[in-house]
Amino acid sequence: MPKPTPTPPDDAAPDAARNEYTVDELARVTDTTVRNVRAYQDRGLLAPPEKRGRVGIYDDTHVARLKLVNHLLARGYTLSNIQDLIMAIDEGHDLRSILGLENAIGGPWSHELPKTYSLATLVQMFGPVSPTAITRVTDLGLLERHGLSFVAKNPALLEAAAAMVKEGIPVRELLDVFGLARPHFDAIARLLVGLVVKRLDRYDEGSLPPPTDVPALVDAIWRLRPLAAVFVEGETNRALENAASAYLGGRVATILDRKLSDQAARQPSPDDETGKA
Repeated sequence: MPKPTPTPPDDAAPDAARNEYTVDELARVTDTTVRNVRAYQDRGLLAPPEKRGRVGIYDDTHVARLKLVNHLLARGYTLSNIQDLIMAIDEGHDLRSILGLENAIGGPWSHELPKTYSLATLVQMFGPVSPTAITRVTDLGLLERHGLSFVAKNPALLEAAAAMVKEGIPVRELLDVFGLARPHFDAIARLLVGLVVKRLDRYDEGSLPPPTDVPALVDAIWRLRPLAAVFVEGETNRALENAASAYLGGRVATILDRKLSDQAARQPSPDDETGKA
């Protein structure tokens, strides 16, 4: 299993640990295939890995480069176009400025590494799971099917879901909540990413910032990224506290109303007291 090393790549956050990946893990985290990784490497689009014995070790600079290649392919560029661009970058032309921005904006926002689960392990975690539930989980991106196994890009989230199921929350209801909440989190993420990268708005959309501006711009984006995560966590905690307090307050008020009603029903009315006298 890959382990973080204390030496960050040149364009990574100064204080961030460098993640390391095997070729299979690199393909997973970048939504590509091992075959594509090797093909891009053969064409010079991707730097070769560090060799440790017979194993090639990749890092976050490879992740950022693959994300750039995938993004350009999705926008209609050919591999030849991208190869020309990468050659210009590697030869030190002005396009080198994109490397720091590429890593600062497109690099991983979490250092959590993917984890593989067998179907038997998932049954231990969640109990018997139906094919429908598996389909919903993969549609939500919580798991990806790889042959007979499943890969979670965010194992901590999967483990938290399993713990909630063990506390009695049905899998179906939990998946319903994921499905309903996902669009709201996507909207929040777009707003915060917009704030983080807003410094690019001062430049023309079709051109890179001047090389002299790039170092300060990259540093600012790396400083803003963890602050955006703190913002999300803080606001989520606030909302959870308010929702829990409102729910608890409503339940307590209902219980008190019922108690008071029961007490009033048990007390004799004034007419009854007069009759007895």
